[in-house]
Amino acid sequence: MQMSDIQKRAQELDEARRIRIVKPDEIDFEKYLKANDVAQKVREADSFLDEIQDEFINPVQTASHTMPWNKTHMGFNFRPGEVTLYAGGNGGGKSMMTGQIALSLIKQKQKVMIESFEMKPKRTLYRMLRQFAGENIDFPRYISKERYITPLVERMKNFASGGLWLYDQQGVVSAQQVIAVSRYSAVELGCNHIFIDSLMKCVVGEDDYNAQKAFVDELTSLARDHNIHIHLIHHIRKLASEEIKPNKNDIKGSGSISDQVDNVLMVWRNKKKEHDAQNGSVDPMIPDAYLMCEKQRNGESEDWYSLWYHKESQQYLESQDSIPMSFDGRGRF
Repeated sequence: MQMSDIQKRAQELDEARRIRIVKPDEIDFEKYLKANDVAQKVREADSFLDEIQDEFINPVQTASHTMPWNKTHMGFNFRPGEVTLYAGGNGGGKSMMTGQIALSLIKQKQKVMIESFEMKPKRTLYRMLRQFAGENIDFPRYISKERYITPLVERMKNFASGGLWLYDQQGVVSAQQVIAVSRYSAVELGCNHIFIDSLMKCVVGEDDYNAQKAFVDELTSLARDHNIHIHLIHHIRKLASEEIKPNKNDIKGSGSISDQVDNVLMVWRNKKKEHDAQNGSVDPMIPDAYLMCEKQRNGESEDWYSLWYHKESQQYLESQDSIPMSFDGRGRF
């Protein structure tokens, strides 16, 4: 039975809502450039004291969310009102790792906005689709590509429906534009996790430390005001060797960046293992990467987490024997 024009349009709108790509002309930047709730922020001390009394008698368990690896759950959580900085070298796996974290957050019923000024939305989604599938979708197991990709895309749509948005703009943007998009995402879309890739695309000039400080300061205020978690991706300075593990003192730009954010995660790719593998001598027990917690303001641990890279799925796994994760609970595609 053929669909009417109205039915077709309704179906198109439904598809559009499932994974939204937000374009710049959809946002009233002036409206979301600054918080406009000043009157709501001025309150008598009595109201705060009443809240303290109530929370003292009836403690509220603060909602927090985890990374996709079980080994991290006891030591690290994403808490509302915080900013996490991910820092690492070029090609070190920051975007790949944060894409996997975003999928894990959607699995936890969180709403995610990805503002990538390094890659186009379709490229970002293609990577995440491969991680979601748990295998290399460039070489499908079926001869018919249509038979392979159609059910995979449908399954991804069902998984991410109402939980994933992407901002469609690449290149350098103004810091104020990023703040406006992020506030719009929190207020209008209800996003509680916002990924910004990367800081250097938002602030013109690597040595403009005051602008960097002001931008990160606005992000921390935005996270607190809207009770969301902001994930900020950044680069490190060029080290003497890629085989050296970086620390937070190697973060590019102003030293105040790591002071301002709540959490600092260093992403390090084990190039030495890759070089040894090329020479035919490699120990599979040695991790392919480390996710190193260098700061956690409201947590007790600053652990280093060893991870193994699964090339086919582009996922990072907990051990050399782990199998790719299933994000929708339905097993491997």
